[in-house]
Amino acid sequence: MNKFIFFIMLSGLIVLPCRAEILQDEFVNETLKNIPIEKPKTHLNYNYQSTKKIPIKMHLTEDIKSETKIHEGQIVYFKIIKDVVNDGIIEIPSGTIASARIETIIASGMNGIPASIIFGDFNFPNIDPNKIDYTYERFGQDRSLLVFPLKWALTILPPTGSLTNFIKGGHAKLKANKIIEINYYPDWQ
Repeated sequence: MNKFIFFIMLSGLIVLPCRAEILQDEFVNETLKNIPIEKPKTHLNYNYQSTKKIPIKMHLTEDIKSETKIHEGQIVYFKIIKDVVNDGIIEIPSGTIASARIETIIASGMNGIPASIIFGDFNFPNIDPNKIDYTYERFGQDRSLLVFPLKWALTILPPTGSLTNFIKGGHAKLKANKIIEINYYPDWQ
């Protein structure tokens, strides 16, 4: 009996991979037929041993008032407010306009969890993008530090503790005069 079970399992292992077939998604093929798709940038030859970093100080060119007024993939522009100097050479002069992409938008949640906006794909003129910090994240007001103690205090009265679930976190806003900082690593390869 054991030989019979072994034979069935072995034949199943041989036959199953041979029956695999490539499925085509017709909807995707039709909708993306005329849209150029960017391939991701690959960085295969790298050396990140150097810890030398130079801060890049900049601010938005226009306000972001709420995470609901923007969308993922949107390009936003930053203005450099201080020269970026490496070994006495100005790599990025002040006043330069740089672009970034809004990569992720996280809406505010229950229990005081704040909203978040993640900026990435920073592009500076004449600077290799692999030598720049990848992302900058802006959070809204975190109200969970108020909500959770309040929830525990109200659990004595049965339904009132659950009502604190409806307290939402703050919106992620970024004003044009708010200075943000990301790092430039000139010796990275």
